[in-house]
This record gives sequence, C-alpha cells and structure tokens, in this order.
Amino acid sequence: MADLYARLGLTKGASEAEIKKAYRKLAKELHPDRNQDNPKAAARFSEVTAAYDVLGDADKRGQYDRGEIDDQGNPRAPQGFGGGRHGGGFGGGFQGGGFQGDGGGFGDIFEGLFGGRAGGGFGQQQQRRMPKGDDMAYRLAVAFVDAVLLHHQRLTLRNGKTMDVKLPNGLEEGTKIRLAGQGEHGPGGAGDAIITVTIRPDRRFRREGDDVLLDLPVTLKEAVLGAKIKVPTAGGAVMMSIPAGSTSGRTLRLKGKGFHRKSGERGDQLVRLMVDLPTDDKALQGFVETWATAEAHNPRADY
Repeated sequence: MADLYARLGLTKGASEAEIKKAYRKLAKELHPDRNQDNPKAAARFSEVTAAYDVLGDADKRGQYDRGEIDDQGNPRAPQGFGGGRHGGGFGGGFQGGGFQGDGGGFGDIFEGLFGGRAGGGFGQQQQRRMPKGDDMAYRLAVAFVDAVLLHHQRLTLRNGKTMDVKLPNGLEEGTKIRLAGQGEHGPGGAGDAIITVTIRPDRRFRREGDDVLLDLPVTLKEAVLGAKIKVPTAGGAVMMSIPAGSTSGRTLRLKGKGFHRKSGERGDQLVRLMVDLPTDDKALQGFVETWATAEAHNPRADY
C-alpha cells in the first residue's frame, strides 16, 4: 500500500496547507454520502482519512517521518526490543500488543518515544481527531418589523433543506447566528451554518439604538386642540393621546414597542409629531392673516 503522502497525492515535503487542501478535495470527492453505490470510493475515503489523521497532526506527522509510528498511527518497536510476541529479557515481554510488568522503568521510555502513558502498551492507538466539514456562510435579510418582533425566519440551505431560524434577543445589523451541524459533511461530523443578519429598511420606521422612531403626520387641528389617534407600531396600531398645543418635532413615547435587548426587555417607540398643513387653504390663510396673537409670538426669540 502506498505511503500516507502518496495516498493524498503528495510527496514527503508537502506543507501543512497542501496536506489540508489535498485531504479536503479527496474527502469531498470520496465521501460515502456522494458514493453510496461505489464501495471502492468508501474504502478509498477511509484510506485518505487515516492518512490525514496522521499527517494532519504535527506531532504524529513527525513521528511518522522518523519511522516511530506506522501508517495506522501505531508505534513501531525500536530495534533491539526483541522480536515476535515474546521479547526476551523484559519480565514477561509483549502479549497481545501490551507490555506486561514494570520492565525496569521502560514505561518511561515508551512514554518518551510514543507520547503515550506509561504502561499503556504498544498496541494502544492514540484517539483520532477527525476533522469536521467546512462551515457554510449565509446572509439573511429580515424585514424591519420582523426584526423588532423577533419573528422566526425561513431559510433554505444549499442542500435544499429548509430551516426555521430563531432570531435572538439583542438582534442588530450584522448579528451572526450559528446552526450547528448544518454545514459541509466531514469524517468528524458536519460543520455549521453561519448566518449573517441584515435588517431591511422600512418606509415608516427607523432604528435609534433599541428604540424605534416614527415621524407621524398630524393635522393642525389635532396639534392645536389635542386628539386621540391611531399610531402604527411594529406589532399593530395602538391609540395615543396628542396633548393640546403640540408643535412639529414634539416627541411622544410608547413604552416597550422597540427592539428586544439582550436581557429580553424592549426599547420604546418614539413618535415625533409632524404638523402637516394643507396647501392653498384660503380659510386657513385668512385666519392666520387676522390672528391677533401672531405678532406677539416669536418662536425665534432665543436664536
């Protein structure tokens, strides 16, 4: 059987990056999920995975290059330790791959040579660290109202699977959501799906920190005399009282109608009144021209 480098299509001087790249390429081509009717591909997949298990680990690779471990990652017995199943002169020798007895302190030698625990035996294979598949990146554009209310979002993954994504408290532009096990498949399990959230603008609402800002047009009569009117919010219209004598730019507050903070509490909705005057209203023009207090009131006195 070819050596571990040849299994990956490489030579001994290959860099760490070249080893990783070669393995990922072969693992994708040979993965059993893609070759269900090809047993040869499955066997080859096992070979390249075993090769990467050794070459992908800097310590194991060094041991392999020095001839200290074989292509399965098992320690090789140093020369002079005796042959066969019964090595001479070590107080019981090897049995079934394990070293029996204290061996006059040879457990320390084994630990230094093979990185194992004293008395662990030559046949003990180090636990393999199988690499997971790659993470997959997605972008999720969320409607402004859905972002305020944290409505679940439907996302279709590249493999055609559809997922319901739960939006977290503290959601903001650029928030990343991780779906475990929804990335590329790999011998050590699937990677994750990493979702970056963007929030689509709304024609009525804007965000200010954890608050929602709404510029609300009101009539001159409503501003002057006061009124009770419907105000849109992300969760639906609510009734709000406008105090008499309100001017454009006055801001009223609706508690708990804003974005969810990380604590779960919500910001507010700020309603900024914008007095909307009709154009070419002769009656209003005539009234203003004869308004007795018009000259007495100077809104720019402090400017």
